Amino acid sequence: MRLLVVGKLSGQMSVAVKMVMDTGAKVSHVEGCQQALDALRKGQGADLLMVDYELDIAGLIASCDLEHIHITVVACGVNPDPRKAAQAITAGAKEFIPLPPDAELIAAVLAAVADDQRPLVTQDPAMQQVLKLADQVASSDASILITGESGVGKEVMARYLHEKSKRAQKPFISVNCAAIPDNLLESELFGHEKGAFTGAMARRIGKFEEADGGTLLLDEISEMDARLQAKLLRALQERVIDRVGGAKPVPVNIRVLATSNRNLATAVKEGTFREDLLYRLNVINLALPPLRERPADIMALSEFFAKKYSEANGIALKPLSNEARRRLQAHNWPGNVRELENAMHRAVLLSAGSEIDADAIRLPDGKPLNVEAPIGLDYVGRAAQAAESAARTFVGSTVAQVEQVLILDTLSHCLGNRTHAANILGISIRTLRNKLKEYSDAGVPVPAPQSGANAA
Repeated sequence: MRLLVVGKLSGQMSVAVKMVMDTGAKVSHVEGCQQALDALRKGQGADLLMVDYELDIAGLIASCDLEHIHITVVACGVNPDPRKAAQAITAGAKEFIPLPPDAELIAAVLAAVADDQRPLVTQDPAMQQVLKLADQVASSDASILITGESGVGKEVMARYLHEKSKRAQKPFISVNCAAIPDNLLESELFGHEKGAFTGAMARRIGKFEEADGGTLLLDEISEMDARLQAKLLRALQERVIDRVGGAKPVPVNIRVLATSNRNLATAVKEGTFREDLLYRLNVINLALPPLRERPADIMALSEFFAKKYSEANGIALKPLSNEARRRLQAHNWPGNVRELENAMHRAVLLSAGSEIDADAIRLPDGKPLNVEAPIGLDYVGRAAQAAESAARTFVGSTVAQVEQVLILDTLSHCLGNRTHAANILGISIRTLRNKLKEYSDAGVPVPAPQSGANAA
């Protein structure tokens, strides 16, 4: 996390800065609000501002809003006056840190506000295969396209790639292309010169320059306007950008990652996405499977989120009851990891007993989770059925015949899902495909993937 401290470095403020640095944050300092605004304009980026509450916090936030600089503000003050602290919160600060500081309080507030602690938690073989590929390509400078449904953890994967790369000590900058209007996204990405358009009161460095030396994540790239796609393509090909209203190109040294929850090949056919840009972005594709196809991750993530939100709310960590575990495994999770995280946050707060029971795990509308497993998604049960089938007596059969029955029975129980069948059988997906081709060539019927199943 990058922190910009705004205020005079008095004794207590200096101690606070040291404590912030001890949390692992990268800290820079300016004395006044105008200097802070100038630093942000120049691309001396920050994820968080920690501002002395004696300064004009309301004015600083208003100036940032006017120039479309989106940043979180935390107020701080020596021997705090409750009235001034309240005024700082009213002005737009998200939290207040009293000085002299408490090390644990500073760490907790910064973690809560920045939410920068997002480890990649996985135990499922399907996701671990993706992780293995990510580890293999992380150190390169190749552009990577991360695809998957909303909520599967695409940004978490992008941060993981950055942290494993040779650019890890440089900035990681994320831009949500779907959240910024088209008329503002160009300036957000490429920056602008003073007077380039109404409201451009000073030169503003864009995210490309802010990420120089590091990684730029273009989140939901499919939502980018076609005109901007052409400008982005030039930036990727030539490693130079043009500020809005600028007279000369600016060189940049970045690695670009992009995410999409849409099929970009389909978008190319529809004429909404440039084919040449897709080729440039999609040097490597990391396709993250939805949570319903990562059954082993459901419990791993549930326990992680239970611990996270118990600590965040000062609540003793409770184990999940057996019925709660059953319902978590049985639910379809259409919102993927994001939905599971919200459900576990609610469960931590609603649980009244010594365990987190099934009644505490509810949907946003207050209804309990589905108690019946959706057809085709109870892979644990289906694996057990496959194992039971495999235990039949095969007296008089050859090893090859027994192997064929086991493979086809397992594939049938997985509704044709090649990835899950390979995981259950303990063989590689390539071996499974070769076996299935061999059976098909011999005229043996092979189960086809059903609708919604992964045919990988």
